[in-house]
Amino acid sequence: MGKNEINIGLIGFGTIGAGVVEIFNKNQDILSKKCGKEVNLIKVADLDITTDRGVEINQNLLTTDVNEVLENDDIDIVIELIGGYEPARTFIIKAMENGKHVVSANKALIAKHWEELMETADKNNVRFSFEASVGGGIPVLNPLNECLAANRIEAIYGIMNGTANYILTKMSEEGLKFEDVLKEAQDKGYAEADPTFDIEGHDTAQKLIVLTKLGFGEYVPQEKFYFEGITQITPEDIEFAKSELNYVIKLLGIAKQTPEGLEIRVHPTFLPKTHLLASVSDVFNAIYLVGDFVGPVMLYGQGAGRMATASAVVGDCLDIIFAEDKKISYGPVDSQVKSIKNMDSVISKYYISLTAVDKPGVLKNITEILNKNGISIESITQKTSVENDAVPIIIVSHEAKETTVQQSIAKINALEDVKEEIKLIRILED
Repeated sequence: MGKNEINIGLIGFGTIGAGVVEIFNKNQDILSKKCGKEVNLIKVADLDITTDRGVEINQNLLTTDVNEVLENDDIDIVIELIGGYEPARTFIIKAMENGKHVVSANKALIAKHWEELMETADKNNVRFSFEASVGGGIPVLNPLNECLAANRIEAIYGIMNGTANYILTKMSEEGLKFEDVLKEAQDKGYAEADPTFDIEGHDTAQKLIVLTKLGFGEYVPQEKFYFEGITQITPEDIEFAKSELNYVIKLLGIAKQTPEGLEIRVHPTFLPKTHLLASVSDVFNAIYLVGDFVGPVMLYGQGAGRMATASAVVGDCLDIIFAEDKKISYGPVDSQVKSIKNMDSVISKYYISLTAVDKPGVLKNITEILNKNGISIESITQKTSVENDAVPIIIVSHEAKETTVQQSIAKINALEDVKEEIKLIRILED
């Protein structure tokens, strides 16, 4: 791109694509001055070019033929914002094979096809940039890949889904049920009509895959690690943990080095109120990194949304222009992971919630099962009977192995006097 003019083509004129157009409308002169080159958006491809996106655009820029972007010799950088696996993958591969740099916010595609995308970029000597794929408007990947490159990353903890974080925040602050907050989130546009991807942990898992590769040099596909959503969380659990234990609840993506190997998992987690991540509320996201020299670093901001994500996308374009001669290697040169820990071997504290018949000997039977399996109890609370002589019991364990806890819970669930399925929430203290 050793020329005085840089041309960009956009594939996908949806919500984020419209945000990209708005940035060029308002700040093209600033972008060009920063680069020392004229930066132009010259083509926008979408199957629908008639619907009003709420931004001004020269109609000559619009096309329904994606090849007017992919095959255009004047275009230097292609932005892919259509999402999904196909045809996004095909478009990105073709763009790179045609010698074009590519910018994408498509975390699902990147998480699934990381190796192919990186190999294609390397083979064709082009850049593939994807800052917006993990933290939306939060700069995460470049700080991790460059600013913290002198460190070995020891741990990554992330609140990476605004929908889930909004729901848990409202449940905590207002004591509302999951179903009621989900409907409110959908009405406000914070949750999709089908929210499964967000509330069941898939979105967080895909973002964690990217962070794990950049932080530890290891690509771990989603089917290789444990992930769990937030649908079973109740306001009663949240309130008890908040008032009695000084915990808050977050859907966390966790990747950390241990002597036994890398832990990678996604699940609801209780955090001490003093933890930096505990203050991240509503639709905001945060990534908490621990380096061996720098220590803890937290990056915080809007993890989604039209303009925040569009900002990261355009920032990637400028980064490519600034560093046109720089060779980029994402993550450590070699994997720093000796093995991937099975979820069964994870060590954690646990919050265990159950309902049992209120009669002599029941609590003794429960604690005996835990004791026989070597699970030490930090605290136990038996609350007032709610109905039919059934009482809620809350147990907080000291650190124990996941497989031992699961085996104990299976035995407790089998007791005749235990009336509901036991709920298990992991606790993070560090």
